[in-house]
Amino acid sequence: MSRWLSPLMAFCLSFMIIAGLAPSLGIQIDRQIDFWILWLVSMLVLALPITYLEVALAKRSKTTALNALSGLTRDADASQSWRIVGWLAVVFIPFLAGGILFNISQSVTQIAQIPVATNILFAGAAILAFALSFAPRPLLIGLTAVGVLLSLLLANVFGTALQPWHVTPVEFNEWGSASILALVATGLGLGLYWQTGLSHIQQQNEASKTALPIWIAQLVAVVVFGFFAVSAQIPAYTLLFTAIISAALLLQLAKEQLAQRQIAMLIQFVVLLVALFIWAIPNISLVFNPLLMLWGLVICLIYSIFVGWMMKISHLRKAMNFSSEAFYNIWRIAVRIVIPLAILLAIAAYIGQLM
Repeated sequence: MSRWLSPLMAFCLSFMIIAGLAPSLGIQIDRQIDFWILWLVSMLVLALPITYLEVALAKRSKTTALNALSGLTRDADASQSWRIVGWLAVVFIPFLAGGILFNISQSVTQIAQIPVATNILFAGAAILAFALSFAPRPLLIGLTAVGVLLSLLLANVFGTALQPWHVTPVEFNEWGSASILALVATGLGLGLYWQTGLSHIQQQNEASKTALPIWIAQLVAVVVFGFFAVSAQIPAYTLLFTAIISAALLLQLAKEQLAQRQIAMLIQFVVLLVALFIWAIPNISLVFNPLLMLWGLVICLIYSIFVGWMMKISHLRKAMNFSSEAFYNIWRIAVRIVIPLAILLAIAAYIGQLM
């Protein structure tokens, strides 16, 4: 079952995370060809190696991301401080769920002209998402898939308001948004596909058999989003429904990681609910949306540095099981040098864009 669950979840979650981040990134309105070329480069040089990184760590650790950091740091004779990346990621997941719900609630309030404050609509959606997070995971993934397909179909039936594709001069600050779209908006560094496909990953000799389907699903999700826009009430409602289900799925994944780390249930609920409902504070999204983007990039940066520089060169070679030693060396160069430098440039570009 996990063989198809991970790619399906990758497509659905990537699409919904992008839909939630798009309003603050402005990527849905201005269809610049140069931006999407930068995104494709980011998918190749950043997202693909990190997808392999997640799969390789899952194969070596044989447990979920947060729980795995204890063993991985011991294997690498690294400081326990590196385990912070697991905590940053697991807290980020419900925070991301809240961001998706809030931004889509805000869009739906405007499009459907609902006479309810965004905070109230968000609070109701968040309560429902938390309740649904106790449902079986295959059901949540299936409902998310149905919601995404309905949203795509109804958005086309009721018409979209997309600008024509056009070319503009390439700007440095576009790299930040392109990297966010490739990394944060595809959920990389959070261990989501790591834990969902863990049993399937263990059965595969080659990392490519798991990593490539996930990466291709993410790629397709972003391509599809490039032709998607909501401008009518009914598709707005279906998008909100899908956001609630996908937020429930994210909360469930974070809860599972905390449970496997043997965190008390009360503390689990506090972490999830605080990170989720903090978005209900009026006007907080002006600060939290940029924080969401930067936080996600930092998680990917820390994972890349840890795997590239702290883990021994032989630790992941067997887990990757590439057909050629050259492929492994190219991947390692990407993780050690290309990804950290590219993410640092993306952070600088995004901060420059905010100023």
